[in-house]
Amino acid sequence: MKKTTFNDIHKKLGAKLVEFAGYEMPIQYSSIIAEHKAVRNSVGVFDVSHMGEVFVTGDKALDFVQHITINDAAKLFPGRVQYSAMCYPDGGIVDDLLVYKISDKEFLLVVNASNIDKDVSWMKENNKFGVTINNRSDDYSLLAVQGPNSGEVLKKLVPNMPELEYYHFIKGKIAGIDMIISRTGYTGELGYELYFTGDESKAEKVWEEVFKAGKEFDIQPVGLAARDSLRLEMGYCLYGNDIDQTTNPIEAGLGWITKTEKGDFIGKNLILKMKQDGPGRKLVAMISDEKTFPRHGYEITADGKKVGIVTSGTVSPVLEKPIALGYVDKPLNTAGSKVAFKIRDKEFPAVVTKLPFVKK
Repeated sequence: MKKTTFNDIHKKLGAKLVEFAGYEMPIQYSSIIAEHKAVRNSVGVFDVSHMGEVFVTGDKALDFVQHITINDAAKLFPGRVQYSAMCYPDGGIVDDLLVYKISDKEFLLVVNASNIDKDVSWMKENNKFGVTINNRSDDYSLLAVQGPNSGEVLKKLVPNMPELEYYHFIKGKIAGIDMIISRTGYTGELGYELYFTGDESKAEKVWEEVFKAGKEFDIQPVGLAARDSLRLEMGYCLYGNDIDQTTNPIEAGLGWITKTEKGDFIGKNLILKMKQDGPGRKLVAMISDEKTFPRHGYEITADGKKVGIVTSGTVSPVLEKPIALGYVDKPLNTAGSKVAFKIRDKEFPAVVTKLPFVKK
């Protein structure tokens, strides 16, 4: 297993470590609910160094990004970030990703940890623009500082830091170390990401400075389990669960990032067809008042018949109710529709609802 530059810190803190995407990663430190609530109520820090950082450079860098992604990267300017996805010719999703515009000739594509090798191969396979594709995933450490008090923490760390708008980034220094500081997030809260290179000693320095700055806010380290429950409360997709090579962006609720009016891109024809015809199934949010725990792979039923499948599920630490995402067939994939989670041959009533589960 690979280890991030923060691995020794996680061990010193007594984190429960598990294998994830080929890395030894902290799944929790104290309790999942306590870590979840720390992010919702104050501020928490995630080690997400397992994510992939791929730099694309060259005169036709924009043309390349436009060709392999579904959003319109032409709208980006240096310092701007965009949520997007890459698709196969049949409209299935290769991965969802973040696109950072560094300059007119350089973009940073941040991809999911479990997909790095697949994504880089896909990029190289479709590089007909002569761009340089540089996978620097192993070089970069990445901390996500998330929660309503994260802005106050960052102000202490970066003197004279400008008020960063959502999905924007700057280049700055923390603890004397150069880094990209962005404001995106996967929790639904105010949050920042710190991308930097260097060895364990640099990583430890950054970690210490972040926690020193957040001490007055009772800053907490947070593991991947709470990261998952936080993103699910907001209805954010997780690759491998809610989206994959068998799902089209339109049925996955990603039509808002799918710009079919831009020039040609991989998968456009099949995506456009589904957009015009309408999907037969849709990824929807469901909530229940029952005492149950919906999980990935469980059947969704209505009147005793299978109408879909759960892709992600948990009991919301904030709502204290079972919540889930899943693909449901027409016409039961509209808000208010009554369905059920089938768990060990028993059906637990649920209702299709609008996202997010937790209103911010």
